[in-house]
Amino acid sequence: MTEKLKKTYLTLLIPAIAAIVLAFGLRRMGFIFRDPNIPNAFVAPFVFVLSVFFALALPIFIRSLFAHTVRRLKSVPEEDLFRFERKLIFVSLLTPYLILPAYLLNFPDFYLIGTTLMALYAVYYFYPSTKRIQFERRVFRVH
Repeated sequence: MTEKLKKTYLTLLIPAIAAIVLAFGLRRMGFIFRDPNIPNAFVAPFVFVLSVFFALALPIFIRSLFAHTVRRLKSVPEEDLFRFERKLIFVSLLTPYLILPAYLLNFPDFYLIGTTLMALYAVYYFYPSTKRIQFERRVFRVH
């Protein structure tokens, strides 16, 4: 199960990293220009709030909902835990993609750094390590 989750994780993360590196490289070479006149009064806070939503709020809600669903079961099937973990990975790894509009639209530093920190948190916390999966197996009593 851990290997399948790692494959899903990398499949979602590698394109985001490649797009960020490409955008950074294109800007450094002068192909993409920063337009300081783009109004970010609504867009920057919205993208930042979305990053917090996908990195923190939605995973907490999904975890709570799963825990509530399986609370009376003596044991949880491994397939259910796999689907739960996969859903968490899908949701949380949307956050790194939000760095692109923050970087390309020249967001103020607060929103760019905040979005980047949320993405780093999501990438770090939801990595399907063997230790984390074993912990989840114990918490949810997977047989």
